[in-house]
Amino acid sequence: MVLATGMLLTGALLSGCAETPVAGGPLDHARLRDGTYEGSYRGGPNKAAVQVTIKDNNIVTIDILQHQAWRGVIAEKTVVARIIANQSTRVDAVSGATNSSRVIMNAVQNAIEKAYQD
Repeated sequence: MVLATGMLLTGALLSGCAETPVAGGPLDHARLRDGTYEGSYRGGPNKAAVQVTIKDNNIVTIDILQHQAWRGVIAEKTVVARIIANQSTRVDAVSGATNSSRVIMNAVQNAIEKAYQD
């Protein structure tokens, strides 16, 4: 019984640490509407909520409203700077904070999708 309980507990912990896929990519600037948009994403043990400001069809600011992470807080400034510089939600992750990096990228992507006009 103890072995079975330990295996279940280990399995639950490992499944919470599954690798988060990256959902986004380069922006479709022609479809972006100016404004401020919020997005969030949960992947594994991490969650992020962001506010993205679009002006003149570009991301100009990204504010992290919430970021549940342990070591991943080191990714916040770097990932945000990379997204703005590259105008893409698919940028290099921060070493040692890959999951948090991807969660932030995906939260920004979810905000960007709200900024697209059809």
